[in-house]
Amino acid sequence: MARPRPDPVQVVKERRDAALRALVAGVPYIGFLGVAFERRGDELTGVMPFDEKLIGNPILPALHGGATAAFLEITSIIGLSWGMLWDDVESGAVDLETLKAGRLPRLPKTIDFTVDYLRSGLPRDAYARAQVNRSGRRYASVHVEAWQDNRGRPFAQATGHFLMPRRDD
Repeated sequence: MARPRPDPVQVVKERRDAALRALVAGVPYIGFLGVAFERRGDELTGVMPFDEKLIGNPILPALHGGATAAFLEITSIIGLSWGMLWDDVESGAVDLETLKAGRLPRLPKTIDFTVDYLRSGLPRDAYARAQVNRSGRRYASVHVEAWQDNRGRPFAQATGHFLMPRRDD
């Protein structure tokens, strides 16, 4: 019995990019903050470009704690959703037309989210990467770190717990 021929690399990349665009477009606040995601294989890095509206203390100047927390939570939710969606995107179970129409699974809902502010966020671009510690049918735990110039010196980190959507939603 012959194995089915895998999709060409360009088709897989297009499916991955469309899935990520659809996830990000599904949350308007991501657009308001200007957050974007860079994808390398199955790894996502959130990027929050500096904007004056993100400054909370103009005397320092420092990024607003709420913008920082939102950036961390957004990165956690998109990272968790990306992990849920990855197998379907890779197998072709989710086709390009479905992705372009914006029909994706529902996003996880935040149960709790604890932010540790390690130092002031400077007036420059910020980056974040989420690590999913546990992801089950009903519950997930995620750790996320944000940095600016040096990944080894995060300015904030967070741990979140999320209620996972049912797969048939």
